[in-house]
Amino acid sequence: MKKLDLSFYVITDENLIKKDIGKAVEKAIKGGATVVQYRAKNKDSKTMYKEAQEIKKVCDRYNVPLIINDRIDIALAVNADGVHVGQEDLDVEVVRRIIGFDKIVGLSTKNLKQVKEANHLPVDYIGFGSIFPTETKEDAKVSGIENLKKAIEISLVPVVAIGGINLSNIDEVLSAGCTNIAVVSAVFKGKEIEENAKKLKSKIKKGKTMGFKLS
Repeated sequence: MKKLDLSFYVITDENLIKKDIGKAVEKAIKGGATVVQYRAKNKDSKTMYKEAQEIKKVCDRYNVPLIINDRIDIALAVNADGVHVGQEDLDVEVVRRIIGFDKIVGLSTKNLKQVKEANHLPVDYIGFGSIFPTETKEDAKVSGIENLKKAIEISLVPVVAIGGINLSNIDEVLSAGCTNIAVVSAVFKGKEIEENAKKLKSKIKKGKTMGFKLS
């Protein structure tokens, strides 16, 4: 298993990356991404397999873990480093049984009840959010900064803040004591992917050096 550094967790988006997904991911990694999640909700399995293979080659080149969203079959097919599932997906215990304990398993949580439940599950980390309103998931309920603080206190595993985080509000998240940040649009929207990533990475580094509590 590759070293798991969750501090700068980037997630691909099929609406933002129309082509050359491998190049887009490479730019994000060059900008400082420490984990890549491949997420595609509306693509067929063959396309997903091909894209995941492409991303895996890039991630391996830079020794960055690749997590596949939802699709355990795709994760196993490309030998990804792990899987991330939501509350409506296969139970974490089943996911763990399928992929084994040498792979990473992440779980999305939307509220503090789910955070508490995750403490009893075989997960390596949880995503918590949406912290702010987000364009990539219009139906996402906003959890907010105060609940993020409580989630960090409650959780027995690292917490990754997700949902609407960008350059204008990332300091709020860092000040809440969370230095594991997941982003989608903030990196992949527009053509300046590497530059977007570098700016966010700089903020995250600054947050750590200021002595914020690590999640």
